[in-house]
Amino acid sequence: MKNLIIVLVMALLAGCGAKKSESVEEVILEQDHDVNLPADGFNYEASDPEAVIIADKVMTAMGGRKAWDETRYITWTFFGKRRLLWDKYTGDVRIDYLDREEKLLVNINSMNGKASVDGQEITESDSLAGYLKKAKSIWINDSYWLVMPYKLKDAGVSLYYLGNDTTETGQESFVLQLAFENVGDTPNNIYNVWVDTESNLVTQWAFFENSEQPNPSFITPWEDYKKYENIMLSGGRGKGQLTDIKVLSEVPEKAFTSFEPVTTMTKNL
Repeated sequence: MKNLIIVLVMALLAGCGAKKSESVEEVILEQDHDVNLPADGFNYEASDPEAVIIADKVMTAMGGRKAWDETRYITWTFFGKRRLLWDKYTGDVRIDYLDREEKLLVNINSMNGKASVDGQEITESDSLAGYLKKAKSIWINDSYWLVMPYKLKDAGVSLYYLGNDTTETGQESFVLQLAFENVGDTPNNIYNVWVDTESNLVTQWAFFENSEQPNPSFITPWEDYKKYENIMLSGGRGKGQLTDIKVLSEVPEKAFTSFEPVTTMTKNL
């Protein structure tokens, strides 16, 4: 019934030519969840009202805006290559490679931090700056693979509704498209995102390097959703996996300042 209401609202908006701000406010009033306000810089004027409505439904299915905002520490392993620890509040990120002796500690806002390679701390300023820039790029990529559904209304995003389709496994879905402007390392990238019409969870995405690319570089499922504290996260990406996912309420004091293995600092990690 809820999904039918969404479809009817979409049809109504298309037919009456309602203003985007009015349509979203009306839908928010009808939804029994905390308001999913867009980030400053979200391209609201360019975005489709239908896509904004669906993005809000995704946020609700994932636990809600309040739960996401109150989540502070997230840790996960990216495709078996490296382990990340992220403080959403401060912007501190720790990256430990699993296949070599390399540790990167960076604050993605200030770009201050430390790096260690083969057991030796990098102290030369230009080299350190390069490693810290690399660390931020890794965080941008690896965190997007994990938390993209929470970032559908991020700064620099334009959100479009492409209609209905089925995933490669046959799930009926709404399809959104995310385009970017002046954000991240690769602002020309495009993502198509499939949202299950029943669960309102993201179940598949496709990546395009730019809008001129006729076929996606890859299509990957979003599977194996689990609840971590108060939010939902998915680790299944087909042949690749995001593993060891945890949401934490606290981390060791030295987690973002010491190269000492975090596992020796606490049993929780």
